[in-house]
Formats: sequence, structure tokens, C-alpha cells
Amino acid sequence: MGNVARAQRQGSEGQQYALTSDEDDADFWGFAHEAEGLFTPLPEDEGARRVHLVGCRPQGGLLKSAGHIGSRWALAGNALLDLLDADGATMGSYFVGEVTVVDAKPSTRGAGLVDLTVTLWCDNALAGAGAVWDLIRTGRLSRVGLWHELGPQDRRAWLSVALWSREYQRQGKPDRPCGQEFTLDGRHIVDRDSFYCALGEAINGPGGYFGWNLDAVIDCLRGGWGATTPFTLLWDYSAEARTQLTERLSTGDGDVALFDVILEIFDEGNVSVVLR
Repeated sequence: MGNVARAQRQGSEGQQYALTSDEDDADFWGFAHEAEGLFTPLPEDEGARRVHLVGCRPQGGLLKSAGHIGSRWALAGNALLDLLDADGATMGSYFVGEVTVVDAKPSTRGAGLVDLTVTLWCDNALAGAGAVWDLIRTGRLSRVGLWHELGPQDRRAWLSVALWSREYQRQGKPDRPCGQEFTLDGRHIVDRDSFYCALGEAINGPGGYFGWNLDAVIDCLRGGWGATTPFTLLWDYSAEARTQLTERLSTGDGDVALFDVILEIFDEGNVSVVLR
């Protein structure tokens, strides 16, 4: 019921964020046009954020807290922060903790709107993720390989958005039936995260997700994440990928190269890998 209630609160007219109390789905805190600082960790703590909710019409617990700036009652509590697409539908959500209003002033975004400054805690909103959400929101995440030029930190952020937006991007589509063939392009695989980026897109298309660590890949192979085993993975440029995935991992068979561990995971997960 909570998800239904949240789905009915669609934003409009440029509102890109919505806040709802994590303790009570009926306690809707309002929309905001921007959430500046959400993807900028503070120096003292990677999870700490100082966020400017621009063009906000606070409601519920957030409105109550805005009336007590500077006191302990300015703490609104924990919330779910939804990221909205151009039509106001939820693309994904972050849990944000200890939301506290520290400043409020009239907004230039419209009559009756305010700009709220809040402190909060959120270790899932990684630096660099905002740009990926914008690709989804604007419909520009339309082809594979947009992550190729990203550095290691931004690749991790890319994977985080692929994970949190997976249901929105799949739009309720069922898993592909067993017996399918998927092509994995190994040319841009240079480390673990680039492998996960390439694998997610091979299975689920641009910005797709199919695990962002080895345990998560194993979970995805059990179904519910876009593909049904058994399936065949055609790994193009696999020799190039093998030269990059040389990290040694401790297993029951001793130290094994990451590339070989991945092949073992696929084998145990009923995936036929064709190295090309």
C-alpha cells in the first residue's frame, strides 16, 4: 500500500524530487525542483550531506520541522527521497536519515515555494550519480557504452544508479526466457566495475544492471534480474578482458585470477560462456 500511495504522488512542472517519511507512508513531505548537494559528500563523513531543496512546498513532518530551525524539533527524521522523471514518475529512491532543517528562505521558483537547507545522511547517493540520473530523466540513456569514458569512481556511481533504477528501466518486463544468447563486449573491461557495467548492458541494455559485485552476480543468475538460466554468453574480446582481470582471489582451490573466478561462477550458474 505504501508503494501505491507514493506512486500516486507524481510531481510536475520540473519537480525532480519527492520526500516521504520512512516511518509513515501517509506523511508526505513534499516535492522539490532540485536537491543540490545530494551527491556531494561532506569532508567529515562520506554519508553526510548538506542539501538545498530548491523550489520546495514542504508538507507534513518537513513543514513542522521548518518551523523549529535551530532547535531539536528541527529534526524531521528519516525519509525516502524519490527521484522523478520528466513526467513526475519515480525512477528510484534513496533512504535518507536524520533529515534536519537548518535554513529556509523564499524561493525564486514560484509563489509560495521555499528553498530549504537540510542536513541528512545518505551513503548510497554516490558522487557522480546525479549525472547518470539526468541521463535517464532526459531519455539520453539510449545506447550502450556511455560509461566507457568514465573513471573508476564514476563507474561505481554508474553501477549504483543501474541498481536503484532497475525496476523503473525494466518497466515490469519479465525475464528473458531460458535459452537466450547475450553478447558481452570485452573491449572496455579493465577492472571489476567495468566488467559489471558491460555485463549489465549485455543482459539488460543501456544502463542495465546484472550485479555490482560477485555475490550480486550470483544472485542475479537465480532469476528475477532480466535473464533466465540456462543461457549462453558470447564473450567478445575475451582475451583482452583476461589480461585485465588478473586480480588474485582466494578460493578453495587457492589463489585464482578474477577472470577464472567469473567463468566458474557462470559455469555453476548454468551459463554457457563462449570465449571469442
